[in-house]
Amino acid sequence: MERSLVLVKPDAMQRGLAGVIISRLERRGLKIVAIKMLQMDKALAQRHYAIHQGKAFFNDLVEFITSSPIITAVFEGEKAVEAIRQTMGETDPAKASPGTIRGDFGLDIGHNLVHGSDSTENAEKEISLFFSPEEILSYAKEIDNCMKDLK
Repeated sequence: MERSLVLVKPDAMQRGLAGVIISRLERRGLKIVAIKMLQMDKALAQRHYAIHQGKAFFNDLVEFITSSPIITAVFEGEKAVEAIRQTMGETDPAKASPGTIRGDFGLDIGHNLVHGSDSTENAEKEISLFFSPEEILSYAKEIDNCMKDLK
């Protein structure tokens, strides 16, 4: 099973959309295996967004993600990275399809509600920034047994 990191960003928290975002991902058949709420500090934000360091928007990105508490979660499932990215929609809400999180609720590219890992390799790196291995739980869901019978 594949795992991916999801961050419910400050704009989603301020607008009361955390439950909607998490619910949409669960309805895709993804399973939460770790979740917590935290106030990201500047050092963690800089490590998380290190690939953007040196870009014009880097400091604004760090300032934004540290402006309010966030929810960080690990979701697990078949092709989890792809499923999460499809559910989130394009990074720019103006280009995101209706029915996606960003297409339905996003305001602009700087306030696009949610982050999801863009690859399985980056998912592993990002997950390790926010969770220790002991914080990630493995468990079976009864529906998984029913779904196996249908395949």
